[in-house]
Amino acid sequence: MTGPTSANGTTGAHGTTGATETSGADGARVQGVDRGLTSYGDPGFSRFLRRAFLASAGFDADDLDRPVVGIADTGSDYTTCHREMPGLVESVKRGVLEAGGLPLVFPTMSLPEILLSPTSMMFRNLLAMETEELVKAQPMDAVVLLGGCDKTVPAQLMAAVSADVPAVEVVAGPMLTGSWRGQRLGACTDCRGMWARHRAGELDEAEIADVRSALATTGGTCMVMGTASTMACVAEALGLSPAGTATAPAASGDRLRAGTTA
Repeated sequence: MTGPTSANGTTGAHGTTGATETSGADGARVQGVDRGLTSYGDPGFSRFLRRAFLASAGFDADDLDRPVVGIADTGSDYTTCHREMPGLVESVKRGVLEAGGLPLVFPTMSLPEILLSPTSMMFRNLLAMETEELVKAQPMDAVVLLGGCDKTVPAQLMAAVSADVPAVEVVAGPMLTGSWRGQRLGACTDCRGMWARHRAGELDEAEIADVRSALATTGGTCMVMGTASTMACVAEALGLSPAGTATAPAASGDRLRAGTTA
């Protein structure tokens, strides 16, 4: 629960420091880097110091007067589904700049379905809370949420609703299918099936090793209608992702254009 917002963007005793400042002393809407000023007891000093440090990143006064669009990046070496995320980040930044905004990327937790123990579901709400708090605590007029792997998208959508900042979800997109001995392979429908054949003695060690190399051949989420694809379609159906972008492959130009037009 947050308390009443003060003039410098902080909240009352039960609130969160750094909450979004929406209007100045004259009632004009505050936007961009002047939102949610850090509490130093002097709003003017907070603005001065914030702009001084942002200048060290090469931004000039014109840049810092633009609306800020945050970009939540869930890229990670652990999350192979998000392997194409760096290119997607750049495409979103390009789109924001073309629209006259200032893109600022920030990292969040990444939830690799295959590499988290005991299960990624254990961390979904933690990602939702982290993303919500970062969106509220950092100055941004809108946010683009980059996700994809199973629990990432629902966590980000939960965060977006709670943060109450204009948001759009752009998913990583599905990987391309593989092939083994003329059979089209889909992760992870064929993961279980092929492993069952191996356990039954139908596939030897060399054959299952070949299958393993052919199951997930590109970056992107599982291309079958599993959790990741379902959540991508749900986000689009809810109007929280750009229309027609849920199924564009991760390795395609369509996926990058989805980021630029978001």
